[in-house]
Amino acid sequence: MKALAYEKAHSLDAFAVELVDTAEPRLRDADLLVGIRAVGINPGEAMIRQMRTAEPGGRVILGWEFAGVVQAVGPEATGFAVGDRVMGTGDMARDGAWAERLAVDHRVVARIPDELSFADAASLPIGGLTAWEALFRDQEGLTAGIDRVLIVGGAGSVGTLATQLLKSRTSALVVSTASRPESREWSTRMGADVVVDHTGDVPGQLRAAGVDRIDLVVSTSGTAGNVGWIAETLRPFGHLAAVDLSGPVDLGPLIAKSASLHTETVFSRFLAGGDLAAQGKVLTELASDVVAGRLRPIATTVLDGLNAGTMRAAHELAESRRTIGKTVITL
Repeated sequence: MKALAYEKAHSLDAFAVELVDTAEPRLRDADLLVGIRAVGINPGEAMIRQMRTAEPGGRVILGWEFAGVVQAVGPEATGFAVGDRVMGTGDMARDGAWAERLAVDHRVVARIPDELSFADAASLPIGGLTAWEALFRDQEGLTAGIDRVLIVGGAGSVGTLATQLLKSRTSALVVSTASRPESREWSTRMGADVVVDHTGDVPGQLRAAGVDRIDLVVSTSGTAGNVGWIAETLRPFGHLAAVDLSGPVDLGPLIAKSASLHTETVFSRFLAGGDLAAQGKVLTELASDVVAGRLRPIATTVLDGLNAGTMRAAHELAESRRTIGKTVITL
């Protein structure tokens, strides 16, 4: 089959992802074989491309957000049949979805409703799961006492879906950060009650808007450098959910507030062991919310054809850190 792959970690200037012939995916007993119809592109994949090199003689196939059609079902994969339209994430320890076909554990997959296109479906899994897990830590709803939420990076995929989940499932006041007119407009359209500029004095802007405390901050970008002002906005015993922490960070300002820090990665159930089926259930909930009109898909840029050119264009957008919504490539 054809797949987009590379051998050595590289920068965008030396983009080396190429369309190659590769072996068919090898199904495990709990797997589905999915014919890929669309993939969502994420900043994390661009970061991995810059850092991860293949084993000698090997190649790296990235891509962990997809929509497609089931082509085969493993003997332990229940609830799915050949021909089902599905969306999901996959496993970072295996080949990803930048390919014609993907082998994926059925527990991290959900059916796509007939009302949803492949492109729109591919815009939901990573952002939706990340937002859901960052917000609903008790699996039932927001932690008790949380009714004012600040989302850092409100126009990105996680921020956009977090805003929509909060407005459709809770009564919380939602504050989003955005620094450009177009991202501010998008954040407001997605449901944010207040929009502030994260390049300015955020605590001051909140006070000016009449927001005297924040119970939960969901930070999608720049968390390590923003801990100071994030802590200033939080009430004592407030919460910070961070989706981008990967290195040393000074937690001193949070300690003074007795704040709780929650980290989030959508692949933790694979990496550390957990209930994989919970991920598929969340995806099913997201799909139902779309059909019911409670959520909007967030595919804002759709590129046609899985090839080196479209992938480079998608990575240019991802690395710009100025993307609104989600970039999707269709096959």
